[in-house]
Amino acid sequence: MSIRPPTLREKRRYLLARVEPAGTVIDQKDLYYAITDAATSLWGDSMAAVITPAVVAAEHGYVVVRCRRGTERELAIALSTVTTCRDTRLALRLVAASGTIESLRERIGRTPPREEQPLTGEVDALLEKVVDGRSYFIRQDDGQKVNLFEKGFKNTNRLFMTREDMEDI
Repeated sequence: MSIRPPTLREKRRYLLARVEPAGTVIDQKDLYYAITDAATSLWGDSMAAVITPAVVAAEHGYVVVRCRRGTERELAIALSTVTTCRDTRLALRLVAASGTIESLRERIGRTPPREEQPLTGEVDALLEKVVDGRSYFIRQDDGQKVNLFEKGFKNTNRLFMTREDMEDI
């Protein structure tokens, strides 16, 4: 079987999305199903078939998703509607779109790694918090968002709060 010449190949585009919250571990196949379900529920079966979303890579807190050229906007909207992957709550934030995977990988390399930092300031004394009888570690990510991670190693939960929510507790 011979390779198709470039003029007969299907044109594709690649979208780079950041996975939030930082440090979320996701399976590439499960994420593919979540993105396909989001595109199908939002645009319908026929448009999802035109978009043909595919997860090319999921690494370092970023995801590279492939689609047909001209359908980047629809796929970007579908990515913004993804809220879970299996039982893991997450959000996909679009960073860039490109015609090559290599340029997106360079962009990942230029972006400093996003690490969750302990809270600073007046809330610094509250590195541990008890909510509903469960003990949580407190971490701050971007801006006003506060993440609470349950202590332990089995069946741990995350709570996502803001500073205002923390004042109410």
